[in-house]
Amino acid sequence: MSSPKKIVVFDYGFGNVRSAERALARTGADVEITRDYDTAMNADGLLVPGVGAFAACMQGLKEARGDWIVGRRRAGGRPVMGICVGMQILFARGIEHGVEAEGLDEWPGTVEPLQADIVPHMGWNTVQAPEDTELFAGLGPDERFYFVHSYAVHDWALESHNPSIAAPKVTWSTHGEPFVAAVENGALWATQFHPEKSGDAGAQLLTNWIGTL
Repeated sequence: MSSPKKIVVFDYGFGNVRSAERALARTGADVEITRDYDTAMNADGLLVPGVGAFAACMQGLKEARGDWIVGRRRAGGRPVMGICVGMQILFARGIEHGVEAEGLDEWPGTVEPLQADIVPHMGWNTVQAPEDTELFAGLGPDERFYFVHSYAVHDWALESHNPSIAAPKVTWSTHGEPFVAAVENGALWATQFHPEKSGDAGAQLLTNWIGTL
């Protein structure tokens, strides 16, 4: 029997790390909450949560050297998964209250306010995943996931023109307008919603991620 996958939930002060830890542990993974550089670098999978303002999350991540960890894991093909603001900071920049902050720039794009009658987008919503998705494997189009956010990415600009490199798989949802709900891009995956708060559907999604490690 193979040993459980080692997952690090990166603790940089901006995320509900305990709920993420519990959700991952239920899949059978060996989970540790830490900001230790070597432990985070050497884990089978790194989960980056995020709650709060884009700029504050980026500052906290940099103070914990999380920007280096994400970048080096990505360069080495080591899996990383971002959740909520942990997904948003993977994009080039974020604009909140008219203030622009730089993100990790792993993907082009700007995190901007949702244009909807009711903000924040809080509650359950469906998503539109591509047919060849691995993240949503085994989940039907009527499955709902739990969202809590006021900002999102509305345009996906990254394309792969190299036939030897798989094109990113982008999942969308709609609240007032379409926005990016999840991304699968090589070793770098992310969701705008909270899988750890999304019941059985979220558990299946986390199991799918761990199954690729």
